[in-house]
Amino acid sequence: MTNSFELSLGKDFDMNRNFRSRIYLLVLMIAIFAVWKYRENQSKEILVQGFTMGTIAYNIKYLDTEFSNHKQEIDSILRDFNQSLSTYIPDSEISRFNKEGKVTFSSPYFYDVLEASAKVYRQSNGAFDPTLGPLIDAWGFGNGKTLRLDSSRVDSLLNFVGFDKLKYDETQLSKSILGLKLNFSAIAKGQAIDVVADWLSSIGITDYMVEIGGEVRANGKNIEGNFWTIAIEVPDEARIGGIFDAIYLENKGMASSGNYRIFRVLEDGRKVAHTIDPRTGFPKMQTLLSANVLAPNCMLADGFATACMVLGLEESIRLIESDPTLEAYFIYADDNGELVTYISPGLKGKTLGDS
Repeated sequence: MTNSFELSLGKDFDMNRNFRSRIYLLVLMIAIFAVWKYRENQSKEILVQGFTMGTIAYNIKYLDTEFSNHKQEIDSILRDFNQSLSTYIPDSEISRFNKEGKVTFSSPYFYDVLEASAKVYRQSNGAFDPTLGPLIDAWGFGNGKTLRLDSSRVDSLLNFVGFDKLKYDETQLSKSILGLKLNFSAIAKGQAIDVVADWLSSIGITDYMVEIGGEVRANGKNIEGNFWTIAIEVPDEARIGGIFDAIYLENKGMASSGNYRIFRVLEDGRKVAHTIDPRTGFPKMQTLLSANVLAPNCMLADGFATACMVLGLEESIRLIESDPTLEAYFIYADDNGELVTYISPGLKGKTLGDS
C-alpha cells in the first residue's frame, strides 16, 4: 500500500513538473514573440542624400518601419520642381515666362510660390520681391554678366522691378512690362523642401527632417525620441561651418539668411552682398549678420529670412513680433563689433544655449 501511494505521488510530481515546464515554455514563446513584434514595429532612421538645383546638396532623414529608401521618388519630385522654377533650365516654366512675358501653369508649384511671395512682399513692405531678376543678374548673382553699375543704371533697372507689375490667377501669369524677370532663388529652396516634406507626410511618414542647401523642415521626432536639433552657423566667412547655437525644431520650417556666405568682389575691389534691397536696387549691408526664421512651412521661412536681411534688426524684430506664426533667432554686431543675439519670445527655452 505504501509503495502504491509513493508511486502515485511520483506520478503526480512528474505531471506537475511537466505541466510547469509547458507553462514556462509557453511563457518563453510569448516573450520571444512579443520581442519580435516589438522589433518589427520599431522604426529605422533612413538617410537619403543627393543633389538638386544644380550643385545644391540635400539631406533627408526619416523614420520608417518598412525601412524603405525613397531616393528615386524624391529625385523625381525634385526634377519636376526644377522643371517649373529653375532659371537655369531653358524650357522651365519660369524661363519661358521671363522670355515670353506670360505662362500657363503646368504644375502647382508656380502658383503656390507666387502666393507665398505675395504674402512676404506685403508684410515686409516690399523688402522681399522675386521680380528682382534684372538686378540679381546685373550684380552678378544670377545668369547674367556683372555690369558696371552706378545710381543711374540701377534706377533704370528698377523700372523693371515690382511685384505689383505681375498679374496672375491659379492657371496663368503675365507681366505688365517687358524686361521684368522673376527669380525665386530667395524662396525656392524652402518650397522644394515643403514639396518633399508634404510627399513624405502623404505616404504616412510622420517623423522626418528635410534639408536642402541649409534650409530645413522638420516634423515629429528623431530616432532618439527628441525634437530635431538644427544648428545655427557662426556668421563669419572665416569660420564657415562653425556652430553658434542650435534650435529644437518642432514641426516647423526654418531658413537662414546672411551676407557672410555669398558675395561678389567688384572690379574696383568693393565687396557686395547678395542681399539686394528691391526698393533701392543696391546690395544691403547690415549690422544684422544672420537671420534665422521659423514659420509653419519652409517656403515662408525662406522668404521672411531674406526680407529680414533687407529690413535690418529693428524692422525685422517688429515684423516677427507682429506675426504670431513666425519666430526668429537673429545674430547681429553691437557697436563694439561683438556678436549679440535676439531670440523671439516663442523660442525661449527651445535653443541649445537656452535649455
